[in-house]
Amino acid sequence: MALLNRVQAYYPTVTLWNRLEGRPRSENFERAVKAQVRDALWMLSKQWQMGEFIGDDAGSPVLAKAHMETTRLTKYKGGSADAEALEQEIPLEVKVEHQAIAFKQGNTEISLDIRLLMGRQWLKWATAIDPAYRQAYIDKYGIRNNVQPDPDAEADATICAHRKVWQQFAAVTGRRMDGYRLYVYLKENATPAHKASDGITLANTQTKKDVLDGLGAKFIAWYEKLYYQPNEVRKNESWKPNYLEHQFAVSAPQKGKEKVLTAEEYYHGHLDWYNLDIDQGDDELETGTPPQDVEDKITHAFVPTSVTFGGMPHPRWWTFENWKTNLGFVNPDTTDLNKLLLLDFFLTYSNDWFIVPFTLPVGSLAKIRGLTVTNVFNEKIWVEAAGRGDDENWQRWNMFNLNVKGTDHVPADLGAVVLPTSRKVQEGKPLEEIFLLRDEIANMVWGVESVVPLPTGKGHRGKEVGYELKAKLQQLIGDVVPPDTLTDNLAKIRFRVVNSVPENWIPFMPVHIDGQKRQIQLQRAAMPRILENDDRVPKKVEPKTSLLRHGLEKSPKETYRLNENEVGRSGTRIKKNFQRTRWHNGEVYNWVGIKKENGRGEGSSGLAFDQLIPNKNRLADDG
Repeated sequence: MALLNRVQAYYPTVTLWNRLEGRPRSENFERAVKAQVRDALWMLSKQWQMGEFIGDDAGSPVLAKAHMETTRLTKYKGGSADAEALEQEIPLEVKVEHQAIAFKQGNTEISLDIRLLMGRQWLKWATAIDPAYRQAYIDKYGIRNNVQPDPDAEADATICAHRKVWQQFAAVTGRRMDGYRLYVYLKENATPAHKASDGITLANTQTKKDVLDGLGAKFIAWYEKLYYQPNEVRKNESWKPNYLEHQFAVSAPQKGKEKVLTAEEYYHGHLDWYNLDIDQGDDELETGTPPQDVEDKITHAFVPTSVTFGGMPHPRWWTFENWKTNLGFVNPDTTDLNKLLLLDFFLTYSNDWFIVPFTLPVGSLAKIRGLTVTNVFNEKIWVEAAGRGDDENWQRWNMFNLNVKGTDHVPADLGAVVLPTSRKVQEGKPLEEIFLLRDEIANMVWGVESVVPLPTGKGHRGKEVGYELKAKLQQLIGDVVPPDTLTDNLAKIRFRVVNSVPENWIPFMPVHIDGQKRQIQLQRAAMPRILENDDRVPKKVEPKTSLLRHGLEKSPKETYRLNENEVGRSGTRIKKNFQRTRWHNGEVYNWVGIKKENGRGEGSSGLAFDQLIPNKNRLADDG
């Protein structure tokens, strides 16, 4: 024995056992596959080792009874607008996100695709009454008033600078109807009210005119149902350009008062419960209408069901788990707390979690007032919420509960909200996309228009659009004037005050907040468009996206200021596109929404001042 220990000291060994398996010593496998166990004490020892003999309140639940109070969201307030009733037949994200479709940019009519769509729909209805109405409405409501784009006119440079855009406008001008112009005419508040038959000089009978006027109301309803967007009755002020976020509030009646939920930083594109906070400082959203009776109390008895999922640890030691779920492939980062919690639940707990089913209507707030569980020993257990306590207690653990706005030490709210939001939203290609980034070399912030809307209604690369427009304007200047050989252009170098940057780079300059000496905001500025041999005062390069044109469409034009903390070191990406979803009643909603994401970091525009550069126009060589 001493010799064996001495040998192990010089040659240490490690013994491992991976699995227990039968080793057959004959060709008969019948006894081996039975996996017989001859040592019952060993099995009892393993059960003791795994803690299976330790039990405390181990009775399984057989009956549960819950008492719940419910209410429903009935009011909505977007931004600084007045509160209004919350329609249950509209998804909440549509109500919050919808923006107006831009049909004009400066002096240029855009969104040609929707104008043609509306025109085709009207002509389809009108020609069913009389085929002669087709040309009559094209003559009155033609694209661009039936005037072809002039490639030699600076006013049409936005269209003619892009070959495909010019081709599309040339193909439909004088041949197709602008349905949006008819829509605007019918919606104008005039006395007497505008009618669809106004200005149509065909030999109309009164019967045909009445039918056309009836189609006008149908046309308005058709378009407003096709695209959900603001109008004179339904306004949306939830989008805050200074913060690049949506701000809104909803409320529900509760015991004679109102429970107000506010969202001050919604920009994710997917609206859910975690975007809202409980605002105890606001008792009511004033709408001028009496509160609705939507509160209810429900007592429900049911049998709890064990929680099961693929790959869960099995309660018995010798039972294999489902191989289809491999939790080892989940690779969370150290900051992915949700994944870490989920993995800990998957790998630690098995048969000691139960589901308490409770069906709630869409758009409701619910709070469990009492929950009792009866186990197999006929013991009744009163279950309290895990997240109860002070709302500011950082050690309090809960899930799916709303945060109470502010830092006051108030009791935590234990209710749950089921928002009336859609499960899936389809997004189209970006109509507009901008990147707000910091340029440390130039010491300023830029709004880079990555995708800009063309007059046809489609988005295109902003850099190409800027180059093409500048090249077209340079072409309209005319021939290059030769320099004066006696006085100018004799030096090898010349002084340049400032260079140019691509036209899709819009500068933002720091300015002081009114009444503040230290805090600043970012104010939209403009670069001059410098064209060679142009003796006119350079014009400012205006943004081509509605995201950066805030205030330019108003008369007089307004300044656009952006909070500085909205542009971090990683930058900010904002995109605007068409979105589509189907509600639970089968209704389809299309709208234009805005979404904000993290950017791509810092950038450099190449802007430089006070440069000495080679003189390309030099006529003589002194060397």
